[in-house]
Amino acid sequence: MDHKRKLMMCLVLAVICSSGLGEERTADVVKSIDALIGSCVVLPCTFSYPGSYLPASRLRGIWHRKDKHNEIFYYEDSTKVMDSFKGRTKLLGFLGQKNCTLEIDEVKDHDNGPFCFRIELVQKDTNQETKEKFSFVEECAEVIMRQVPPKPELFQANTAVQGKPYAVTCSVRYTCPSHVPVFTWSRGSEDDVILIQKPIVSGIWETQSIMVFTPEENDDHTEITCSVTFNGGQKSDRSIQLNVKRTANTYHLILPVAVAIGTAVIFGIICIAMMKKYKNRIAELQSREGSMFNRLSRMSGR
Repeated sequence: MDHKRKLMMCLVLAVICSSGLGEERTADVVKSIDALIGSCVVLPCTFSYPGSYLPASRLRGIWHRKDKHNEIFYYEDSTKVMDSFKGRTKLLGFLGQKNCTLEIDEVKDHDNGPFCFRIELVQKDTNQETKEKFSFVEECAEVIMRQVPPKPELFQANTAVQGKPYAVTCSVRYTCPSHVPVFTWSRGSEDDVILIQKPIVSGIWETQSIMVFTPEENDDHTEITCSVTFNGGQKSDRSIQLNVKRTANTYHLILPVAVAIGTAVIFGIICIAMMKKYKNRIAELQSREGSMFNRLSRMSGR
């Protein structure tokens, strides 16, 4: 029995040890992402570490340059952050949830990185405090600078029909979900607009502005413009031409038909009146001829 118990304990310890050894220090960071100069950019990041779970108070997150760990882009102690990045970086993720997502505001033309994440695990043993540091220099993010904002895309649903509700969709992609671009239309009001925001891929979001309105006849062959203002003030716009299908207008057909019917009715009435008049005249003449014939007959009989 003792031998069996020892064997079971060895198996349990082997499983525990193998699972512990199987844990790795890993980070998943977006490799490359576009950023509009003057706007902001978000670098999605998650990480894992071996050992037991630690609360956020025992974790320290650092973003630094790949080949120079002392060039720090973000740290909770702002005195250690490079002057050119002070006040422009912050963590969006919670380290306690193993989320190390970084936001960079007011993007400069030199903010190309590469940006690498390092985690410090603070362990307390009695009255002593020790730190374990893991730098994930194999998983760093590079930022591609864009001088000009992207143009929005405009989509029309089939053909607009006069007097019926119609929708035009304006969409744009960007890299900073905390500062959604502002849409402005050349017609309509805010009450006519529906906004939809959604993630596309890691680090890329899209917002759609849907303008719903009722086109009229005078809207045919006119332009509608969607303007987008990005965080930082840069603007971009796109225009499309509206083609409005007019509804069938039967008034111009009804009027001539009514006139023709009216004319026919009047003509018919006149014809009937004339026929009655001529019938009466013929009857009168026939009556006169009959009387004269009778007179002649009586005179010849004498």
